[in-house]
Amino acid sequence: MVDRFGGPEVLRVVESREPRPGAGEVLVRVLAAGVSFTDALLRAGTYLGVPRPPFTPGYELVGVVEELGPGCSRLRVGDRVAALTAYGAYAERVCVPETEAVEVPGDLDPAEVVSLVLTYTTAYQLLHRAAEVRRGETVLVHGAAGRVGAAVLELGALAGVRVYGTASGHDRDAVERLGAVAIDYRSEDFVARVHELTGDGVDVALDGFGGGISLRSFRALRPGGRLVLYGHYATMAGGRKSWRGWFVWFGTTAAVALEGLLSRDRRVLVYRIQRLRDSRQLLPVAGRRPARLVGGGPRRPDWFREDFLALLELLRRGSIRPVVAERLPLSDARRAHELLESSAARGKIILVP
Repeated sequence: MVDRFGGPEVLRVVESREPRPGAGEVLVRVLAAGVSFTDALLRAGTYLGVPRPPFTPGYELVGVVEELGPGCSRLRVGDRVAALTAYGAYAERVCVPETEAVEVPGDLDPAEVVSLVLTYTTAYQLLHRAAEVRRGETVLVHGAAGRVGAAVLELGALAGVRVYGTASGHDRDAVERLGAVAIDYRSEDFVARVHELTGDGVDVALDGFGGGISLRSFRALRPGGRLVLYGHYATMAGGRKSWRGWFVWFGTTAAVALEGLLSRDRRVLVYRIQRLRDSRQLLPVAGRRPARLVGGGPRRPDWFREDFLALLELLRRGSIRPVVAERLPLSDARRAHELLESSAARGKIILVP
């Protein structure tokens, strides 16, 4: 549980009554819960739409259905499923809507499968739902040695695009092993380097940080390019909410939206996996082309299902290889959050009840 916003120290283990599934819900016994920077943003209180404490964090899980609520007809007791929960997954048992649970083959490692739920699905949808990349295009991704960044590199190679990734110098080899061109953000100006490598800029830039990086990423685009903003890690500092970071993030997001509005041939879009899954839509922030809503209107959990199943098939074929850095007991959730900063380049942290 998180009983107040703050650093890893606000996480505590509690005993509570076992949940019971409501109408349209299934009770899932958790086999693996992923730990991500998004969980840290929720814990710090800097994530958009964060619940008020007390709440249980945990954006993703894989587990076994133990009970069906009224009105459930697709799943059966004993089915193994994955779910994007947004919060609540750090628990032994969790109730999730049946419509948002995706069946998972029982012979796959739950820790590897849960790595797909948030990390790889985000990367897949950034490329194929948001940017709609085409074979032969060029893509710039920031934080290429992180979990989402590394997934973009893997999936970008499969999509036939040329990927450039910013990372620190000591992560250069890891980025290049995945087939990307590494750009050291500490010693190189990534905008100048991109133009040097491509001539006129990249077709797509993926920015999960925000702040000044967004403005500079827009300037790295070629005519016809798309900038996709999908995170706001710049709003957290030292594991805690940064009000200065928030002001900078909002200001620069507004500024890059204005640049997109004034541009005749470059677009700015905002992506959130929960928003796209729940409908709820990809937000066109600015650009002269008519707004194109993705998943607008009714809820579209089928999009999440379709993309996740595609990733499961890639995992089964060995085309993608999620890396698990640590498997920790659920009671070590605080320790897992303390390890987040150092583990991003080594793989995913998994909590196991």
